[in-house]
Amino acid sequence: MAFVTRQFVRSVSSSSTAAATAKKIMVKHVTVIGGGLMGAGIAQVAAATGHRVVLVDQSDDILAKSTKGIEESLKKVAKKKFADNPKASDEFVQKTLGNLSTSTDAAAVVHSTDLVVEAIVENLKVKNELFQRLDKFAAEHTIFASNTSSLQITSIANATTRQDRFAGLHFFNPVPLMKLVEDTPGFIVNRLLVPYLMEAVRLYERGDASKEDIDTAMKLGAGYPMGPFELIDYVGLDTTKFIIEGWHEMDSQNPLFQPCPSLDKLVAEKKLGKKTGEGYYKYK
Repeated sequence: MAFVTRQFVRSVSSSSTAAATAKKIMVKHVTVIGGGLMGAGIAQVAAATGHRVVLVDQSDDILAKSTKGIEESLKKVAKKKFADNPKASDEFVQKTLGNLSTSTDAAAVVHSTDLVVEAIVENLKVKNELFQRLDKFAAEHTIFASNTSSLQITSIANATTRQDRFAGLHFFNPVPLMKLVEDTPGFIVNRLLVPYLMEAVRLYERGDASKEDIDTAMKLGAGYPMGPFELIDYVGLDTTKFIIEGWHEMDSQNPLFQPCPSLDKLVAEKKLGKKTGEGYYKYK
């Protein structure tokens, strides 16, 4: 998987020499689009494994918050990794941060990158518009990848001219701690997880049980570290809503993909979970 080793090598076919032997691309420079929890986590892991990383978002304020979060996360990782060597811990943090820079202009940085990883809102139209624009500025060898957890990669790749250099690279949150990366069609985890979350919401909406009881039941009875409502708040209600809406559009008769009124209401009220201070639960 990407970033598991210090250097990520992938063979891709050059569109200008389709009949020629596939050339090897050494990924040294990575651009991550989106400074939220996922994007920041991806940028952190890439920088920690020796890649030069540019994290891109719409404003300097967002990027400052992302960078602060990355630094705090790195200190936690370093403290555990170098428990008996404070000097090595500090060096690890500083070296990783030295590999990371930020920008608010994606088009200006992708011309010199080897890999672009997108981690923005789970919306096909928005992703297509982004990649269509970046496709005009990125070098021919640059590989595009989406962190989508539910959308068809082909549908996103078709917005570009580099379908042979486009991949799905779905990380899990929190990225520095979760070892799984999905890069195959189907997104096994979310295909099982999101319907489970929606069924928990429907159980609550019918009045069968409180959200607190549902969470407690799944933690004590199934051994899950978080209950479904805690997890929805952690993932983001907007992200969950985008996923289920996308699946509903593709298969509107599937009972597992039906929308949930309470979820729609909370998203409309901008109560998106932990990141906004309130979702199904309130956070200080």
